[in-house]
Amino acid sequence: MNQVEIGEVDFKKGDGLVPVVTQDATSGKVLMVAYANEEAVRLTLETHFAHYWSRSRGKLWKKGEESGHVQKVQEVLIDCDGDTLLYRVDQDGPACHTGNETCFFRKL
Repeated sequence: MNQVEIGEVDFKKGDGLVPVVTQDATSGKVLMVAYANEEAVRLTLETHFAHYWSRSRGKLWKKGEESGHVQKVQEVLIDCDGDTLLYRVDQDGPACHTGNETCFFRKL
């Protein structure tokens, strides 16, 4: 697998944010989708805990800072266009704020 630098992440397309798909590293389940700015990605890479940008609160947040349901990041992958990330994580507790294991628990 090719290694790239954070400078290859295209934060410009999304007004400074990129979508982050978060996947359970063991089960492969998609847990959630959130957004990250460059600072959130840098903190994620440095601490190995998932950090995101809250669009509703307008601030940086560490997943689990209030609930205790942190995400230990095992790997960060970047898509071919450089504008979407995949965090492969070990999830501690439910990922969804509703208490569900994943945010994707409803069928359309």
